[in-house]
Amino acid sequence: MGKRFMALILGCALAASLAPPAHAGIVVYDKDGKKLEIGGRLQLQYLRVDPDGGEAEDDLFFRRLRPYVAGSVTESWWGKIQFDFGKSLDGNEVAVKDAYMQYRGWKNVRLSIGNTKTPFSREYLTSSKRQQTVERGFVGDHNFGSPDRLLGLKLAGQNESKKVTYEVAVGAEHVDPDVRRIDFDTPVNNAGDWNEGLIVAGRVDFHPRGYMKFDQGDFHSTDTSVPPKGGKRNKFNFSLAAFSWTNDDDNNTYTDPVTGLSTSSSKVDLDSAEGFEISAGLRGKGVSIDVEYDLISGDTVDPTFTGGIWRGGSTDLDKFQIEGGYMFPGNRWELAGRWQFLDADNYQDAWEATEVALNYFLNKHKVKVQLTYRMGENVFGVKGDDIDTQFLQFQYVF
Repeated sequence: MGKRFMALILGCALAASLAPPAHAGIVVYDKDGKKLEIGGRLQLQYLRVDPDGGEAEDDLFFRRLRPYVAGSVTESWWGKIQFDFGKSLDGNEVAVKDAYMQYRGWKNVRLSIGNTKTPFSREYLTSSKRQQTVERGFVGDHNFGSPDRLLGLKLAGQNESKKVTYEVAVGAEHVDPDVRRIDFDTPVNNAGDWNEGLIVAGRVDFHPRGYMKFDQGDFHSTDTSVPPKGGKRNKFNFSLAAFSWTNDDDNNTYTDPVTGLSTSSSKVDLDSAEGFEISAGLRGKGVSIDVEYDLISGDTVDPTFTGGIWRGGSTDLDKFQIEGGYMFPGNRWELAGRWQFLDADNYQDAWEATEVALNYFLNKHKVKVQLTYRMGENVFGVKGDDIDTQFLQFQYVF
């Protein structure tokens, strides 16, 4: 792993051991229905990429540096604005993440207006600060067909027992043209050459033993005499979701308007895409397991285009992952792992990745150090192109 990598492990572990407990969000004002809350997350990451037969490269950077402010002026309305200084795009120094107003005046239903997460992919909907591995897998990666945030409307609700929850959303979402990806992005951070379009998405989640969050990792209860929230300690849920995206033809930068053919070998405009998800999760006795399968289908504006993931102007992305971990008593150490694959119509062979992870918690997900080792095979569908990647990340949430 190298001396620098090992030194950083020891440094982060020492810093974590000295860090005080953190709390999720700080309420700075709460009176007469008016409330103001501030918070954020810091994720300092060391990344080392070691290609088979090539020279290793490494980097140290803020993976996420996200402050937010949220609040209300009445009992029925809530708003949130979140920025990311850790991941900028082109010349932008700041990326906008959550930015919405939310109506909470209806029973068991909330309406969000603005920039919010598209309700597709369990892995994507699980917050980056509550993941077992440092990075999300293929099924939750917006680079490989999982929608990112949309700019529009989202309705989220539940039944009385909260054993059934649902979300439906409609709005604008853009695509960054790339022959190797179907890369969804929010219109708020538009790069100029992105395809513009409309997305409709919905999901339903079933919680037979009571509502269970998507948060990964099952922390042992310190007081077993106190019943857990919802009445059950061991829970599971399963989900179905789907989306449909259509290009509005306002910004097809890489398509000749006369011939309808692509003008680039590395960029190609997306005409439409659809996705289906089936997933499940289990939490109990320190065990946390998630399984997800996604099928993403897409067509390019040029019906003849072949290259990257595309063959004859279309592709199907088959994505699967199973991940899990065990939290040792004391809620300090967790051993986790994941196996996943991604296959596309024009791949030579399926892209597979096996990961092992060790997580150390000082205050659950609020202060933790994560070490993940990924062994990738047939990267981007190229048979025999193997890459090992090491991640070390220190996280602080307040």
